Amino acid sequence: MLEAPEYTQIDYTVTDLVGGPKPHSPFEERYRSHTLKGGTFPGQLTTIGMDQMFKLGSRLRKSYIEEKDFLSPGFKSSEVFVRSTNIVRNMESTRCLLAGLFKQQQEGPVTIVTADATNEILYPNYQGCQALKHMIGNKMSRATSQPGMSEDLTKIHKEMNIDHMKSADFFLLLDNLLAQEVHGFPCSLKDKPHLRTTEKRAIDILSYTMGQRDREILKLSVGPFLHALQSNILDTIEHADTQSRKLYLYATHDVTIIPLLMALGIFDKRWPPYASDLTLELYQHQVSKEWFARLNYNGEEQIVKGCQAGLCPLKDFLRTLSDYVVTPEEYSKVCSDNKNHNMKDAQK
Repeated sequence: MLEAPEYTQIDYTVTDLVGGPKPHSPFEERYRSHTLKGGTFPGQLTTIGMDQMFKLGSRLRKSYIEEKDFLSPGFKSSEVFVRSTNIVRNMESTRCLLAGLFKQQQEGPVTIVTADATNEILYPNYQGCQALKHMIGNKMSRATSQPGMSEDLTKIHKEMNIDHMKSADFFLLLDNLLAQEVHGFPCSLKDKPHLRTTEKRAIDILSYTMGQRDREILKLSVGPFLHALQSNILDTIEHADTQSRKLYLYATHDVTIIPLLMALGIFDKRWPPYASDLTLELYQHQVSKEWFARLNYNGEEQIVKGCQAGLCPLKDFLRTLSDYVVTPEEYSKVCSDNKNHNMKDAQK
């Protein structure tokens, strides 16, 4: 179940953000230090996962190559920027998506850039930001002590015959139950309600911890990435006549997508399915030259907070983004200040 189908293969290299050697990954080191009963290690992309990502790439190909004639039929580094977190599973997911998007056609090797763990902005970075780690830790302990939480967890442990000495929280349980379901593993009928309860409780915890009422945590979780997104948008509209870059592709995780959906006001209280995607499109009116933005989540158009319709004036979309954007300078200052964990909202 770990073999890579031939149709998902492309040639790619991985560098750091400035073209140097691939950074060390403490997450990958942790995965490989643990051997499962079957002889392999956890955290790998399965053949089913590869196929899911290839199909996502094929859907994007239909939209942006076959129907809209927007991207070139084969990969061109001048058109496409690719960045992933420094986890092999995520890079292989990116490989499979690109194979589906470009049907394995490429002009030279694909370069996937990645950051070291301390400076990663593609997930809430508790390792690189001590202020965020402190705030999340305080909120998480309160979230998990909400009424019914411990009772539900104890009940699931008992009914699934999980050793009480093992630390299996709702997030670990959800990871396993979702993986069992998508891979068609024979599970007892009792596991269905367990999956629903586990998903609800995991989302309850994240909503309590990162909800919009606590803007500080949400800003530190996705603000640096939203700043990168904002910079890409502004650069695109400033150099619209000469810009060759057409696609910025960021390979992230479910724990990235959820706070992004929260910040944009479109979180549906459901855990993102495997191979989920958020796609932001920019449009310019041919006559008025006004810019618009449209956001799709898993292929469905969304109405972002502050927008009146799916096709939103770019100024309104950027105004929503600005509520949570954190510049690198602000992020560095707040994250390195262990004595003061309060961050003032930017002036409106």
